[in-house]
Amino acid sequence: MARPAEFERDDVLEKAMQAFWIQGYHATSMADLSAATELGPGSIYAAFQSKEGLFLAALDHYGARSVANIEQALSKSESPLEAIRDYFGNLVKEAVKPQAQRSCFLVNTVLELARGNAGVQRRVNCHLARIETLFRNALEGAQARGELAPGKDPASLAAFLMTSIWGLRVLAGTGPQSARTQAVVGQILILLS
Repeated sequence: MARPAEFERDDVLEKAMQAFWIQGYHATSMADLSAATELGPGSIYAAFQSKEGLFLAALDHYGARSVANIEQALSKSESPLEAIRDYFGNLVKEAVKPQAQRSCFLVNTVLELARGNAGVQRRVNCHLARIETLFRNALEGAQARGELAPGKDPASLAAFLMTSIWGLRVLAGTGPQSARTQAVVGQILILLS
């Protein structure tokens, strides 16, 4: 009888996610995944059923982490608008780091797979919707505190902010100068005034 695979799931998902993120789904082989995760192909299949199963689990791992990071960033200040501004200020700092040139795993997934795979598209949309909800809640809180003008629509602003994040992640993939990214973020944040 085969011994059950023993491993730390989050560690495996992190390693698999890095492999997929660097190479893309199609270019990442089971041999690559086995080397990255230090699991044999049989253990990967037993735990995740397929390469796609491992990919989807890694995508969910990344999406959950992204949501948690944004949630934490938006809770750092008593002022919701200040928290949003700080979050976007941090995106400017991240955009010039070498690792930012990989862009965003969710964005890369959309570009490579989502148009042809309804399951991947649903998963990505779920993560993006959760992020959009975090921003909508923060903007509604800002409006309730009188920080955001009553005529502003928190739902459409949240959709705009969420979309802007992914645009900035793509821009970061081009290795932009900090001043350029700051100028873009400045224009984004004008809508919150």
